[in-house]
Amino acid sequence: MLQTLARSGYAASGVVHLLLGYLAVRLAFGSTPAGSADQNGVFQELASAPGGAALLWVVAVGFGALALWQLLEALLGVAGTDTAKQAGARAKAAAKAVLYGVLAATAGRYAQGGSSGGGTQESLTADLMKAPAGRWLVAAVGLAIVGVGVFHVVKGWRKNFLDDLRGTGGGAVGQAVVRLGQVGYEAKGVALGVLGGLFVAAAWTSDAQKAGGIDDALRVIRDQPYGTVLLVATGVGIAAYGVYSFARARYARL
Repeated sequence: MLQTLARSGYAASGVVHLLLGYLAVRLAFGSTPAGSADQNGVFQELASAPGGAALLWVVAVGFGALALWQLLEALLGVAGTDTAKQAGARAKAAAKAVLYGVLAATAGRYAQGGSSGGGTQESLTADLMKAPAGRWLVAAVGLAIVGVGVFHVVKGWRKNFLDDLRGTGGGAVGQAVVRLGQVGYEAKGVALGVLGGLFVAAAWTSDAQKAGGIDDALRVIRDQPYGTVLLVATGVGIAAYGVYSFARARYARL
């Protein structure tokens, strides 16, 4: 039962990334979404749709189950992983559990008619800068996000994401799924790389206003030469990751 619900979490991720790609393309053409072009904007779009509250609850349950599954892997070990690599695999599972848990809680708040709550990314960065060695901490966060972005690009380029999938009936997943995974991981990696760069810029200039979220990263891409084309390509790539996530809901190794 939990495994089935965890698979629905990947489907929920598909919904979120499809809508995020849609918001990115709208942003590229100057059509500012009602909310931000990030997960909060996605949840606002879902909330305003017919039956949006019910859909948000489905998304919240899916993310919650996936968070629980990752937490169990962090505590009990990741199946199919060599003993020498278990520590890294458990740490990765723990990080994913936190991420999916936050998404589940945020979707639940929107389902109840609330919002994401909490402060803006800039205010959180400003608070972090006030801590001892705060600028270095913000820079470290930025570099870590850049690292995750590079990891996504490499994972897409080398097709390493296929290790996360299993064949069915003795066969492998189709080439369409492979191509969607490649494009999706690379586009998501680019967006994360820009996002990390914003944190590094904030630390370098001691200006928390330079930090931001995915929405800010997409706007930075839009404001570059040929930015409209670049942002449309990024948006389509993020949407491709969404479609890939639906395939992952079926083929994921759990």
